[in-house]
Amino acid sequence: MFYLITGGAGFIGSHLIERLLSENHNIICLDNFNDYYDPGIKWKNIEKVSQSSNFKLIEGDILDDALLENIFQNNHFDGIVHLAARAGVRPSVLQPKLYQKVNIRGTLNLLEKANQHHISKFIMASSSSVYGNNKKVPFSESDPVDNPISPYAATKKACELIGYTYSTLYNISVSCLRFFTVYGPRQRPDMAIHKFTKLISMDQEIPIYGDGSAKRDFTFITDIINGVISSIERCDGYNIYNLGESRVVPLMELIGLIEKNIGKKAKINWQPPQPGDVAITYADISKAKKDLDYQPQVNIEEGVKAFVKWFKESHNI
Repeated sequence: MFYLITGGAGFIGSHLIERLLSENHNIICLDNFNDYYDPGIKWKNIEKVSQSSNFKLIEGDILDDALLENIFQNNHFDGIVHLAARAGVRPSVLQPKLYQKVNIRGTLNLLEKANQHHISKFIMASSSSVYGNNKKVPFSESDPVDNPISPYAATKKACELIGYTYSTLYNISVSCLRFFTVYGPRQRPDMAIHKFTKLISMDQEIPIYGDGSAKRDFTFITDIINGVISSIERCDGYNIYNLGESRVVPLMELIGLIEKNIGKKAKINWQPPQPGDVAITYADISKAKKDLDYQPQVNIEEGVKAFVKWFKESHNI
């Protein structure tokens, strides 16, 4: 099969491409290598896969309509996996127009190409942030998500709605995957586990926003990739799926696990709560289990151990 992966040089995208290439699929990766974090990290992410004859990289932007048209005219894709986006809740509060433009218009551009070029499968990355401060836990796909508390979350909800529209109007099968705090080797450097591991290893203070009571559903990268692969294979109609571990980990417990694996104690710098941050994320994964045979395998203890091992090796610690 032949897939277009947008944002393929990122954390999740690069792992997905490795898996698809190992299964003998053909891949075009479209990535603009923006400076949200060091682009050199993304180049390193795809260093290994760039040697594959089944892989082609196109450096470009999902907002560039002429580029997209050229890509779609010259390639006949079996499906699109759309992972490209401006990421991050807190930065979206400062740059809402940028997030609206990239995330919403970029997704619309790709759905329009899927319609024009008769591509029947469209899988897109959504986010647990769409649930906002939902009082009902665990979060279910059937819960109302009309109260996002960050521009990032609002753009992801908007993308799900646009996906529904295109699925209904043009008979495109669309799966929206609500990822719950993905971590593992190559995790983005701005994410908590990576950031805390780096700062603790350097004997520097880690910032904790609020009173430290936040809880998150952390999901290891291999479990996420299994869910994405299954959603590609079973993409039929319009569906939304939670992909999480379905276990809540308090922030201070997470820090304790990192301390244990690094062998150092954290120095904590308490900060005021941040706009856009939610108190808890917690995935009800019963729909993904039923439809996708999704079964998370890596618990937080194993996952943090694996991440810290990768971190030490990649930083020669």
